[in-house]
Amino acid sequence: MELMLRVCHFISGDLWAGAEVMACHLLKRLQDSPGLALSVILLNDGRLADELRRTGLRVNIIDEDRNSTLQISLKIHRFLSTDPPQIIHSHRYKENLLAFIASKAFAGCRLITTQHGLPESQSRRPSLSTKVKSKVNFFILKHYFHKVVAVSDDIQSFFLNNLCFSPNRIKVIHNGINIPAEVSSASIRGQLLIGSSGRLSPVKDYPLMVSIARILKNNGGFSFVLAGEGPDRERVEQAIFACNLADRFHLKGHLEDMNSYYKDLDLYLNTSMHEGIPMTILEAMARGLPVVAPAVGGIVEIIDDGVEGFLVHSRDPEDYAEKCLLLQDAELRKQMGQAARKKVEKLFSAEYMSSQYYQLYRDLTEDKMGRVALPC
Repeated sequence: MELMLRVCHFISGDLWAGAEVMACHLLKRLQDSPGLALSVILLNDGRLADELRRTGLRVNIIDEDRNSTLQISLKIHRFLSTDPPQIIHSHRYKENLLAFIASKAFAGCRLITTQHGLPESQSRRPSLSTKVKSKVNFFILKHYFHKVVAVSDDIQSFFLNNLCFSPNRIKVIHNGINIPAEVSSASIRGQLLIGSSGRLSPVKDYPLMVSIARILKNNGGFSFVLAGEGPDRERVEQAIFACNLADRFHLKGHLEDMNSYYKDLDLYLNTSMHEGIPMTILEAMARGLPVVAPAVGGIVEIIDDGVEGFLVHSRDPEDYAEKCLLLQDAELRKQMGQAARKKVEKLFSAEYMSSQYYQLYRDLTEDKMGRVALPC
């Protein structure tokens, strides 16, 4: 009888954003892998917990709002003691710390983290607490984790060049999604519908999207929709009001049915200041939508400029508007949309992603690599 490889994931689960969507796709796919026993510890109940429970995965909730870090650590220890894992796979800085603490009780336990993006402090001035958390997190990853999975080459370069990580501790595995059967249909409206989705946070720079809409306002061929919630909502609303775009730019808030949302779009727009491998862009491409996006982070690893969409090398809204105008050509939208779907099917499927993680788990349990990092 084959011995089961026990893997436990630590995830916050407070949001339903890129990291949570990726983890959900990964865990659902890994569940069918032979010789693998999965469990999940979440620090919050919510949509991720519901999605995973429906698959029959073993999910344990330890509410971070009702427990101190010490209490959470003790509850994690009790949970893991019943069936000690060989691998703990964590997904953010708090989960990384908890994984490190938990691993001390189980000899030979391997630690993996997925780095879903760069710290937002890279794009704005960080607070002192943010600096401290970041330094502690990277110290633990550098000296005690066996593997850091970067979701993009850009993130890998940051760890190698800025943090002096040893190359054998970093591995790139791109995010993957489930490929939908349906694709977006060609527009039959008088206006093309440009959409975006994601957490309304400063790094996404949705006010830039409003500025693009303002430039295209005098061209009657466009309207805009934005799905998502977050701390920047008021700022976006103020920008829409200031630009007199209430009839052209609509905030949809949080949507459960993203399939219908993407189906109604004609092209997808991203305005982020930085991204890892954004799940929303992959979702749009998988539905046959061309993309206009900044040439930042992992986006350049998804989109070939002029093939699946257009990359913009500035923060000037005029440059984005120019690319959107080019996509008024129905044949060009169709060609780029078809190329976008093929790209995701080939390189960014959940099946392909999960197969790489599965192999990584197997390799790590056979690897005898030590815990001491190479000097910088």
